[in-house]
Amino acid sequence: MNARVPAEVFPPGEFLREELEARDWSQQELAEIMGRPPRLISELISGKRAVTPETAKGLAEAFGTSPDYWMSLESQYQLSKVKTEDGIVARKAALYGRFPVREMIRRGWGQASESVEVLEARFCEFFRIPDVSVQPELVHNAKKTHAHLEATPLQMAWLFRVRTLAEKQVVPAYSREKLAAAVEKLKTLLLAPEEARHAPRILAEAGVRLVFVEAMPGSKIDGATFWLDDGKPVIGMTFRFDRIDNFWFVLRHEIEHVLREDGKADADVLIDSDLGSETDGIAECEALANEAGADFCVPKGQLDDFVARVQPYFSEKKVLLFAQRINVHPGLVVGQLQRRLKRHDFLRKHQVKVRDCVLQAADSDGWGSFSE
Repeated sequence: MNARVPAEVFPPGEFLREELEARDWSQQELAEIMGRPPRLISELISGKRAVTPETAKGLAEAFGTSPDYWMSLESQYQLSKVKTEDGIVARKAALYGRFPVREMIRRGWGQASESVEVLEARFCEFFRIPDVSVQPELVHNAKKTHAHLEATPLQMAWLFRVRTLAEKQVVPAYSREKLAAAVEKLKTLLLAPEEARHAPRILAEAGVRLVFVEAMPGSKIDGATFWLDDGKPVIGMTFRFDRIDNFWFVLRHEIEHVLREDGKADADVLIDSDLGSETDGIAECEALANEAGADFCVPKGQLDDFVARVQPYFSEKKVLLFAQRINVHPGLVVGQLQRRLKRHDFLRKHQVKVRDCVLQAADSDGWGSFSE
C-alpha cells in the first residue's frame, strides 16, 4: 500500500483506525497479529501513545507499508503540537548573525533577555540605530575608504564602546599645535615603563580623547582613530600586545593620524590591525603613520647608524648601550630590531609590560573588569 500524506495533521491513530476498518479487523486481532498487548493498539488509536520505531516496524509488516510512513505521521503530528511565536527564532538568529551578542553580554555592554524585542531594543540603543536591520555607523555619514579595513561586527562593537567612553571625557578643545607639543613631552617618557601612565593626561591637555578597550576575541585590532561629529579626535587602543615597544608604536601611529587629520573631512574611521606586519600595498596615510611610530620609538637615522656599525653581531650589551645613549628603554630598540631582523624572539625579555601602569590613569574597559 502506498504511503499517504495527510492534508491536515492528524495523530497516527486516525490512519491506524482507517487501516483496521479497510480490513475489517478489530483492535484485538491486530494485537494478536503484531504480538503486542491490546492496550497498545487502543492507546495508539486514541493518541495517548506515540509510535515508536519498534511499533512502526510492526505496523508496516501488518499493513504492507513502510516503517518510515508511520514514523513520518508521528513526526508531523508531534511537530504540529509545538507552539512557537512566528519569526522569533529567525529574529534571534539574525541578531546573533549581525552582532557579537554573547561577547557583548559577557562584557556588560548589553543585558541578556528571553524577549527578542528587548534584545533588539538594547542593541539598537548600543549601536544607535533605529532598527537592527540598519547598518551601524560610528560617525555621521561614515564611510570606509580602505576596503581591507572594513569593520567586522567584532570591530564595530569595539569601536562603539570606545566612542561611548570617549564621549564621557571632559577635555579642552582640540589644538593641533598643542598635540605637536604633546608629542615632544611624550618623548621624555620613553626611558621608564611606569612613565607611560602620563600619556592619557598629556593627550587630554591637547584635546585628544584616549581610551583603552580590550580587543574582542579574533578582531586583531590594535587601535583606531576617528573624529566625533563636532571635530573632536578620539584614539582607541587595545593593548593586544602588552609590550612597551608596541604601546608607544601604536600610540604614536594613531597620533600621526590625528596630526594629519586623516579621516576628518570624510568622517572616516581608521581601523589599524596587525600594525607593522605589512609594508607593501598599504595606504599612504598608514605608511606615514608607521614611519612616525617607528621613528618615535627609535629615530631612523640613529638606528641605521647602529645597525651599520654592529651588524651582524647584535649583542645584548651593544643594544643596551645604544638604548642608553639615545635615552629610551631597551625594549623600544629591541622592537625595532626585531622588525628589521625578522627575529621576533630577539632579546624579548626587554619588551616589558606597561598596560597595568597605563590603565591606572586611563579610561578603560576590559581585562577582567568590564564596565556597564
